[in-house]
Amino acid sequence: MSRPAGDRRGAGPPRRAPGFFGGLRVRLVATFVAVALISAVTATALAYRDARTAVLQRTQNAAVDDLRERTNQVAADFDLPPDQRSLTRFAVKVSEGVGTGDRKVVARYQDLVGVSDALADTQGRITPELRAAVRAGEAARFQRVRWRGEPYLVVGMPVRYADGDRRTSGLEVFAISDLRAEHEDTAALLDSVRDGIAGVVVLAVVLALLAAGTVLRPVRKLGRATRKLAAGDLGSRVAVKGRDELADLARTFNETADALQASDAELREQEAKARRFVADVSHELRTPLAAMTMVATVLEEDADQLPPDAARAARTVGAETARLARLVEDLMEISRFDAKAVRLNAAETDLADTVRASLALRGWTDRVVTHLPSGVRAVVDRRRIDVIVANLVGNALRHGAPPVTVTLRVEPVAGRDRVALEVADHGPGLPPGARERVFDRFYKADEARTRKADDDDDGGGQGSGLGTAIAWENARLHGGTIEVADGPGSGAVFTLRLPRRLTEEDAQ
Repeated sequence: MSRPAGDRRGAGPPRRAPGFFGGLRVRLVATFVAVALISAVTATALAYRDARTAVLQRTQNAAVDDLRERTNQVAADFDLPPDQRSLTRFAVKVSEGVGTGDRKVVARYQDLVGVSDALADTQGRITPELRAAVRAGEAARFQRVRWRGEPYLVVGMPVRYADGDRRTSGLEVFAISDLRAEHEDTAALLDSVRDGIAGVVVLAVVLALLAAGTVLRPVRKLGRATRKLAAGDLGSRVAVKGRDELADLARTFNETADALQASDAELREQEAKARRFVADVSHELRTPLAAMTMVATVLEEDADQLPPDAARAARTVGAETARLARLVEDLMEISRFDAKAVRLNAAETDLADTVRASLALRGWTDRVVTHLPSGVRAVVDRRRIDVIVANLVGNALRHGAPPVTVTLRVEPVAGRDRVALEVADHGPGLPPGARERVFDRFYKADEARTRKADDDDDGGGQGSGLGTAIAWENARLHGGTIEVADGPGSGAVFTLRLPRRLTEEDAQ
């Protein structure tokens, strides 16, 4: 058996609340907003592209149709080859019937160029690529260009002979249209859609908060129930609502809690039965052990008059009977601790006198070096302090090496004095891993060494592994502790620390 889990278990690291950017609510809202933004931006881009394409396509088709129709009308009365003046008049007549707005017409025939607006600079807007395409083709061609930072549409077509002659006449016509109005229309559409994204984001945030509340509410309830379960409330349960994944999770949690509660109840029942069994067996053994102890004592007294083998057997029976009696007493004491039936009979006591009396009772005065200043008083149960001293000093004498020192001192801590009793030896010390288990019940750091020590036991301690556990329980009963550490050079150091005054809880 080991000491209670509640005393062994540390507080552990504190549970940290999720950071602002690590919370599930924030992540849900961020996901909703990101999806809404991506959807809105994608829809805006597609709408802008389609609207822009439709506007430009309509403008292009209208420009091509107008130029073709007007050119055919004017070309019917136009004589080739033209001179510079007639070519300019041709460009002006074509421009008068080509749509609305600021459109300029350029007519070209071999090296001659006629422009509807003599002040307009048209050279930079009619590209060589478009001229080559018009010269080589049979139908109208168009091209969108940027000139001085502004968008323009340039449409070009070759002029054919009349009367069904499909040959090109060498006359080429180009119409230059300003696209700033169309560009402004599509930009206005983009701005209006962009302005609508803010509303989409706000709506997404509201929907995300509503969805997060719906999802996180059962999660928070499940978290609270889990924390209660971890704190020992095995009756903690959550309500199961719906048929979704969260409901399945809540149902699984309840089933787990039911199984854990059933297992805990079964373990508690088995533990209670085991404690009752130990207590009952120890109690029943006391009567026959008393008779055996009397017989063993008689045999030991007469051992010198017996043959050597019989004398050795008598002494062995006496030693083992004494060890068994001590084990039974220890088991009875442990059972009382487990049943919480132990009470302190505390009174103000001179600790130096108590330690000296304990050492003298066991004949250890000459084997232990003491530093026990007088006047160190505390409210303690004298009998239980004697048990602690007997176990700690007995351990040092059996497992350590001389000199064994016992030091008593006062330690002021936060305005409340406490006393410390230190027992140190100069032996090999505790083996690796033993420090964490040295106060466990029935734990023996070195079985072979412990058994040899039991063979040489001088009556000061127990070889069952219960001594340090009983000492620890008695210290805890006083509101104190026992700590173990390695000595400065070698050996082990056990330090008992007790408050000089008992608290109300300890006194009870």
